[in-house]
Amino acid sequence: MTSILGLSGSLRRKSFNTGVLYAASDLVPAGVTIDARTIHGVPLYDADLEAEGTPETVRALREALSAADGLLMVTPEYNNSLPGVFKNAIDWIGSGEGAKLFAGKPVALIGASPGGFGTILSQNAWLPVLRTLGARPWFEGRLMISKASGLFDEDGRLVDEKTRQRLAEFVAGFAQSISAHDA
Repeated sequence: MTSILGLSGSLRRKSFNTGVLYAASDLVPAGVTIDARTIHGVPLYDADLEAEGTPETVRALREALSAADGLLMVTPEYNNSLPGVFKNAIDWIGSGEGAKLFAGKPVALIGASPGGFGTILSQNAWLPVLRTLGARPWFEGRLMISKASGLFDEDGRLVDEKTRQRLAEFVAGFAQSISAHDA
């Protein structure tokens, strides 16, 4: 069984990226699970707060990452870069005792945007962060979902069949790469 922690970097209700994450968790191949989570409740990083003890939301994300074989980051793109709230959550997870959790961890990046270029710049902006954390980014696949406004229903569910197929293939490829590396 391959377990993947899926983390949406958006706080918006009916977020395209959270919708993509939930769709991914429904489209996994046999023998694969995605633990779909968001970054809601993660406070702004503050070393004084950390000195008082790790916030429960951060502790839960660290535990989920520790238990997972890989990490699927579903990232929005804000101002041609990564979202500050998502970076903040990753900073918290990787701080202090969490630093070792990313070492060698397979990580895949995907994202959806209402714009025409998907999340290419956000995904690229994550690469130096993942390198610094010692993660193992998966470069064999790339998925950027553009013009997302027309791909979801009114409840935020991904309904476009072509995009769902691309997402299923991406998740299957990432899971296969995790299994092949661990074998």
